[in-house]
Amino acid sequence: MSKFRVMLTGGGSGGHIYPIIGVATELQLECAKLGIDLRLKYLGSCGDYREQLEANNIKVTGIVSNKVRRYFSLLNLFEAPKFILGLLQALWGTYWFMPDVLFSKGGPGAFAVVLAARFYRIPVVIHESDSIPGLTNSLSAKYAKVISTSFGLTSEYLGNGSILVGNPLRKAILANIKINKEQAKTKLGFDEKKPLIFVCGGSLGSVRINNFILKNLPLILEVSQVLHQTGKDNYEEVLRRASETLADLPEKIRNGYIAVNFLETGEQIQNAYMASDLVVSRAGASTIFEIAAFGKPSILIPLPESAQDHQRSNAYEYESLGAGYMIEEENLLTNLFLDRVINILSDKEKYNNASEAARKFAKPEAALNLARILMRFIN
Repeated sequence: MSKFRVMLTGGGSGGHIYPIIGVATELQLECAKLGIDLRLKYLGSCGDYREQLEANNIKVTGIVSNKVRRYFSLLNLFEAPKFILGLLQALWGTYWFMPDVLFSKGGPGAFAVVLAARFYRIPVVIHESDSIPGLTNSLSAKYAKVISTSFGLTSEYLGNGSILVGNPLRKAILANIKINKEQAKTKLGFDEKKPLIFVCGGSLGSVRINNFILKNLPLILEVSQVLHQTGKDNYEEVLRRASETLADLPEKIRNGYIAVNFLETGEQIQNAYMASDLVVSRAGASTIFEIAAFGKPSILIPLPESAQDHQRSNAYEYESLGAGYMIEEENLLTNLFLDRVINILSDKEKYNNASEAARKFAKPEAALNLARILMRFIN
């Protein structure tokens, strides 16, 4: 039986880890079909996602993470010792695993692993989720055998030799969808005949989006029901404020709002997207590609503080295809927001065109295609 060792690394956020899990799952399935003995190891910063990685049969070894700033900052001086320690840990961990190939998603801590792989002459495959690459992938591209991207715009930064594959999603999100929109609404406790907005601020939630929704909740509920993913740390506060805001409204209107802290399982995420008519979200790459995979029109509100302002660039490229609207946070006003919501939900032709544009943008085979790229390096 052929043996195939693949090392994985990333920045420790959901935007890094979940795509890695998506690629790893496809690798496991493809190797099982071919009778290949696959060994997977994650080396790097894994944040709060160690359990998710290990649950997917990926061994985890953590290393010290560091963050290098592109601008002058005295804080960079404190990061240098951490980078050296992380590099030594990466050299040690790589030596004892000695993979056939390294797959890097970029992010803090990943560059040390890329350098370690380069030292041992191990091929490196990188993937950049955002339209504007982060510093780690910009540096790692110099050592990569394969550069893959989610957005076409990224080739302007990483070179024309990059491969556009889309952003890998976890297989559990897209697999075995057995319910339609109406059934999903009923399952979640909503009226199947009324439109539903799914509000999500990323894996951690967004306090500012939460505040905007709560402030305008009575007006929003006049035109749509709301499923609100708040983020784990924000959930109790949102529930309290929503209860106060909705107290004087009729029960029928109150029942049109449901808050959840975090959607973690594939089934939960499926149900939320299947039930929704419109998604309101930040503009991280993983979320955009999830929205697109389900063909949902969207209103994207980029995070102003995102590195290199990449969320605005992500949203701009997506909006230019006609898949929805972008509203920059400084322009997030009640009248503009409600106008966009009504504009999408009340115009069937516009809605269908946006839905079709979203589906055309989606690349549901991204994780499988990346797995097959990695398998070129067997032995």
